[in-house]
Amino acid sequence: MKHSDLLSEAQAAFALACEVEGENRRAAADDIRFARLGEQWSPRVRAERQAEGRPCLTINRLPAFIRQVVNDARQNKPAIVCHPVGDGADPKTAELLNGLIRHIEQSSDAEVAYDTALDFAVTGGFGYFRINTRYADDDSFHQDLAIEPVADPFSVYGDPFSTGADSADWNLAFVVESLTRKAFEARWKGAEVCDWSGGEGAERRLTGGVRDGAARVRLAEFWRRETVVRNLLALSDGQVVGQDVYEAQKALFDAAGASVVGRPRPATSHKVTQFILSGAEVLETVDWAGRYIPIVPVYGEAIHVDGARRLRSLVRDAKDPQRMYNYWRTASTELVALAPKTPFIGRRGAFDTDAAKWASANTQSHAFIEYDGPEAPQRQPYAGVPAGALQEALNASDDMKAIMGMYDASLGARSNETSGKAILARQREGDVSTFHYIDNLSRAIRHAGRILIDLIPRVYAAPRMVRILGAGGEAEMAAINQPLPGALEKVFDLSVGRYDLTVSAGPSYTSRREEAASQMIELIRAYPPAAPLIGDLLAKNLDWPGADEVAKRLAALNPARP
Repeated sequence: MKHSDLLSEAQAAFALACEVEGENRRAAADDIRFARLGEQWSPRVRAERQAEGRPCLTINRLPAFIRQVVNDARQNKPAIVCHPVGDGADPKTAELLNGLIRHIEQSSDAEVAYDTALDFAVTGGFGYFRINTRYADDDSFHQDLAIEPVADPFSVYGDPFSTGADSADWNLAFVVESLTRKAFEARWKGAEVCDWSGGEGAERRLTGGVRDGAARVRLAEFWRRETVVRNLLALSDGQVVGQDVYEAQKALFDAAGASVVGRPRPATSHKVTQFILSGAEVLETVDWAGRYIPIVPVYGEAIHVDGARRLRSLVRDAKDPQRMYNYWRTASTELVALAPKTPFIGRRGAFDTDAAKWASANTQSHAFIEYDGPEAPQRQPYAGVPAGALQEALNASDDMKAIMGMYDASLGARSNETSGKAILARQREGDVSTFHYIDNLSRAIRHAGRILIDLIPRVYAAPRMVRILGAGGEAEMAAINQPLPGALEKVFDLSVGRYDLTVSAGPSYTSRREEAASQMIELIRAYPPAAPLIGDLLAKNLDWPGADEVAKRLAALNPARP
């Protein structure tokens, strides 16, 4: 395809994506500004009140609700688990894949990517993270996979025809970014400096945007997935592999004694290509190794209305109660502040003596004040706080809790529950009302695992040693794809077999270990004879220096030890 045709196709697709996502993006931007930046008064009302010298208070309660959902997910991080499902799949290789995925997540700080995406999904309705490749070392040709955060969800435009809960059905996507003009010219020498523009008929223009004191150039990553037909080969050892995989690793299959049996069978697959576009030309073309576009959305609450998907945040319906809360707290503050100080009333001439003290009696403390006449001046009673305004503020606060389904117990505040069971029950109700956000994160991480399983045999295709992590974070090295000099452990072939995956959400390994230790202690208290049998296991789960050494010594004394 000519570059001009590709640019025209990309611009038309980008214009359609902008149109389809326009309403969701506008609503998300308003939610984020409202809930996180505190822009909760209209500019006209704020300007009028400030011109009159009246208070305009913003008491933003929404971040506490958002943090409750996001931090609940942080404590119950979903985990990717691979399972062998046939075609030569090996349970031990599945364990290696699990350990490799854990290493990928740890080395690339995947938790930051997951948390950032969920935070935007709860606050604005959608967030993203992505999967990328990078060199393992500065002096190596080996590549590793990395899970990276998307700091600006508005830079991503998904497939406008997608209906899935993840990006598994995406056939196109855009990621828009900007570089300084100096960085652009250094990376693409001789390329025309022209901003990416997606609308039909939009004029190409030399960038005039200035940010951080430097002119910037707007570019677009254009991801396109096409259906392709590839040949499958049946091998003598029962494996079924792609012809491209067989040809790339023929020496490995020959060494294992596996040969082709029968004719190739055509099979439908997908090819993903990444293009870097400016407004004038195609700057780069990259053939992606996997079958999926490696950008994963985390959606908030998704609703399909009139053929369009509406993405809603946690705070979307709570903005009006928050506005009411701000108004009534501002009104009560204003009423109390403007209320006259409690005056003294007395007959004419009663204040002639110590007149200066009487004038400052409401603002200063005096040991005594003298008065004239037979009777003392009387202080008038204070009118009291504006009970109506305070009650309306409480009503608005209750409305916010009811709309989001999170009450005092969920937020850690005291409520009318008195028993521990009642408090836990109310907390669970709050978790249930917002669980769909955490569940959507689990779906996104599941698709990320699908992308990783698809990419690992291609990215980690060369013979090498890889670092894997156990469930408890313990690290070890493993040889993959063919024996290496000095490799004593089993060698794993990542190109063989098919693997399924599940995503489980629950407490972290550390939390489960602490819970196990606590339950073991309770068991020993209830049944002391169990101590010699499980003492080593208890010590292994305790978190203090020397616990492992104590566990070894107790294991040596364990009568049940084989």
